[in-house]
Amino acid sequence: MVTEDDVRRLALALPETVEKTMYGTPAFYVRGKWFARVREEGDVLVLPVGSEEEKAGLIAAQPAAFFTTPHYDGYAGVLVRFGAVDAEEMGELLTDAWRLRAPKRLAATFDA
Repeated sequence: MVTEDDVRRLALALPETVEKTMYGTPAFYVRGKWFARVREEGDVLVLPVGSEEEKAGLIAAQPAAFFTTPHYDGYAGVLVRFGAVDAEEMGELLTDAWRLRAPKRLAATFDA
């Protein structure tokens, strides 16, 4: 089971990531753009994904791990339950979200 400390460690390991609060909870930013936020529940993370189709695919494939709420209808963002993913998968999810929000040059240097 992933903890908030695990999320923090994994997110802050990504280049130029900083932690700030968003709506009173920890959030992670790359050059001013958020890419992950711990929700008020404390054991759920909000992540942007590439498209609404990707979001639907994640939810369909692993409904115990991924879900949404009406608040996120029409938005390419998915909710992730900490207890349903391991640290490796969370690291991959955070990295993918970081790539979506990082400037292209920064992402290219990370991927090189």
